[in-house]
Amino acid sequence: MLSADLDGAVPLADFFGSGGFSAALDTYATAHGGTDRRAVASIWSLYYFSILTIPYIVARRADCALPIAVHNMTIALAEDGLPRALGLSSEGDWSDGDNDDLLSFVIPLVSQHIPDIVSQLKAQGGIAPKLAWNNAAVYIDYAFNATERERPADGDVWAARPLFAEPRLPDGSPNPFLGCLRHEIEGGQTVCRRKVCCLRYLLPGIPSCGELCALPAQRKQ
Repeated sequence: MLSADLDGAVPLADFFGSGGFSAALDTYATAHGGTDRRAVASIWSLYYFSILTIPYIVARRADCALPIAVHNMTIALAEDGLPRALGLSSEGDWSDGDNDDLLSFVIPLVSQHIPDIVSQLKAQGGIAPKLAWNNAAVYIDYAFNATERERPADGDVWAARPLFAEPRLPDGSPNPFLGCLRHEIEGGQTVCRRKVCCLRYLLPGIPSCGELCALPAQRKQ
């Protein structure tokens, strides 16, 4: 929603730079009994990346580019310290384009937003950048696949596959999502798997992500 309409909105730069993020992790850990800082930060980032990337990808599918530069956005938290909403400076730019290229869609996310958050997750939460990028990848994958309008001509039902297979983005920059997700055939069925585990198994009361998990031992939990 617009930052002007978001109750409790705090500029993202202030939130991450003045102790707000660290305090949010402490609040979540206290509320949910988490003792592993990395796992707490990873779960926090799952909520963050979901409310960042899903609306962004859905809007791009509808030919609207939302303004997602970190320095222009705000955040509001729930009582347990998790992200409740992100605030935007404007409603975005509309176009009549029919471009459904996910690799192009993610360039603003990669150039204007996610790297800064990944750095904070590492510095204050202790999680590896590969884990943080993988957490963002699962929601981009979900949003793009869920809004696919037509079955690809080659019969590949995984609309988001190029994002995880191409080494570079259309602007020539390295693709940080390369290999984050893969599809495998198991028991005659296609399953999607993460490359890096999100560490949710280290927190009490957090259900397993099932077949999506990168760790074989956790898939049946």
